[in-house]
Order: sequence, then structure tokens, then C-alpha cells
Amino acid sequence: MPIMKIRGGDLDLVEYEFKTFVPGTNIKTLGYDKRTYKLTPFAGTVRVVAPARIHLTVLDMNRFAPDHPGGGGIGFAIQCYCTAEVRCTGSALEIDYSREPIIRNFVEVFKKVTGYRGGFRIRATDHQHKHVGLGSTSTVMIAVATALNEAVGAPLSNNQLRTLIGHNYVEETADGKIAFGFETGVGPAVSTHGGMAVMGDELALVYHHPFAEGNHVHIVIPPTDISSAGTKEFDLLMNKARNLDYRDRELKAYMFLMDLVPALERDDLSKIGDIIWEIEFRGSKRAEVEHHSYGIYHYMSMLREAKLEFVGMSSVGPSIAVVTKKDKKAMEKLLKPMGLSIAISTKVDNKGLTITRDRQK
Repeated sequence: MPIMKIRGGDLDLVEYEFKTFVPGTNIKTLGYDKRTYKLTPFAGTVRVVAPARIHLTVLDMNRFAPDHPGGGGIGFAIQCYCTAEVRCTGSALEIDYSREPIIRNFVEVFKKVTGYRGGFRIRATDHQHKHVGLGSTSTVMIAVATALNEAVGAPLSNNQLRTLIGHNYVEETADGKIAFGFETGVGPAVSTHGGMAVMGDELALVYHHPFAEGNHVHIVIPPTDISSAGTKEFDLLMNKARNLDYRDRELKAYMFLMDLVPALERDDLSKIGDIIWEIEFRGSKRAEVEHHSYGIYHYMSMLREAKLEFVGMSSVGPSIAVVTKKDKKAMEKLLKPMGLSIAISTKVDNKGLTITRDRQK
């Protein structure tokens, strides 16, 4: 695997080697395995449905890296779903999902923490929108983790599941192995609780609140041939983005606490949209947008000039999330002269995870 150079400033240059490993061989239990859990396996299938996320920005790129989750940030859940179905078995592990290594790895984490010695039959489905900023990996993982937990009697809390996912967050490699990836914790937090969440460092959930209830969320994916995955994404996040966050992180934190939270409390979508628009030009978010060329700013500017209340790029893009009172038909009419179209039309999910149980007959 490649060795990446990370530069945050003139005197800040480190190297990070992406080390691959076999699923289940590099486990972080966070000390949760030091106690004994009472396990009561469910005689049937547990089904968990988890909403995907829009990740609006990281607070400080200097506080996270592969193998070191954190960095803070904000995001919200949308009505676009991943599902996981889990059944306890005697000893075998069966996984029905295209990205089997990442599921297998977390199963080993979960078993080591809880002491569960049986097997699982797992079936997962995701929302099929990969590497466009909707968090397919983190959404599937919180769905699977919650289903595993419920299947053996819910020994772990939501907070423990989130932190275990964050510290064991991996992406698969071409040879079937895995490597640690970037994780702020925004995705699992909003998938669990719904609405919008504000995260601090080390996966700390600072605040969550319902967001834009009754409004529409339209996902627009502008044309781009720039990759949002792999080594290009790494270089973007850990070099230019870190440098920009050195400059703007205090301002971003101030805006979260003093402007965003009060606006969420009074359900002021227009004010929230103004804050997010300002964030698009600050710190690491600026690096993420410019990664796709200034054309993304051009598209977002046209959307703002059209008086849409909330416009923001998700994660490293290129998906643009528009939150507005306009329905799909009105939005399509507005987008047509811009040469844009709607990829997904949905709403904010303010409920979070749903869990159902089908008892074995």
C-alpha cells in the first residue's frame, strides 16, 4: 500500500502508511470487553433500517486520520435507507452483502467485546449511491451493528456501538483485505438519532435536534470527472484541507455554537442555510468543493440565487443537498435551465433507526 505524505504547515510533515490487514485481526475493543455482558439471543430475525446521511463539514481535519477517528462536524439524516437483517445461529457466520470484509471485521469486533460465541446470518442492503457523499459505508455499519446488538439482547449502548464503529472503521481493498478509513462519527450519530447532529472530537455527540421537518431534500449531482474516493480523496483531506482548517477552525466552531444551534432550536431553515453557505467557503469545506473545480461553486451559487433556502455539498461531494419548501416538480422546473437534474428527492429523517423483530415460529 502507498505511503502518503501529510502536510499541515511548513513545520508539519508526517508520513502515513496505509497498512492492510485481514478482517478481524486488528481489533480495538476500547476496554468494553473488560466487563461481562448478559446475552439473551433472540429466536428470530432482527431487522434494522438506518437513514443515510448528508455530511456537511468536518470541524477540524487536523484532529482525525485513518486509525484515528474524530475531527468533529455536522450533518443530518435523510429518508434514504440501508437495512440489515440478523439472525443468531449455532456457530457459522453467513454474510449476504457485496462488501463482505467490512461486515466480517465488525462481527469479530462485536464478538470479542461481548463474548458472544455463536454465529450469525446477516443480510445487508445499502442505498446504492456510493462515493457521492451519502455515507453508504457508515450507514450500513450502524444498521448491522445495531442488528447484531439487538439479536443478542442489546448488551451495548448506542454510544458504545457508535464508538466501536468509529475506532474500527475500515474500507475494503482490491485484494479482499481492509484498511482503516476516515471517520468523524457524524453518519452513525444522525442515523441513530435522526435530525441534525453536531459532533466534537473523538466521536463525541455534542448536540442533536430535529431539522427541517416537512421540507423537501433534493440531491443534485453535478457533472464531474473528479474522484471522491481513494488516494485522491486522501491527498485532498490531509493536505490542503488541514492547512485551511488551521486558519478557520475557531470561526467554524463559533458559528456552530453561536449561530447554528440557536437556529436549529427555533427551526429557522433560512438562517441555517445562511450558516451552511458561509461554511462552504471556510476551511476544509472549501478544499472539498474546490476539489471538484470551481464549477461546483458556480452551480451552488445559481441555486442560492434562485432563493433556495439551504444549499450545501455533502462530504467530499459531488452531491449537493438542497433543503427547501419546493416540491420535486417545482424543483425540476427550476433546475432545467441550469442543466441540472434531481438524483434523489426525499426528506429529512427525524426519527433515526427503526428496529423490528420477527420471532421464529
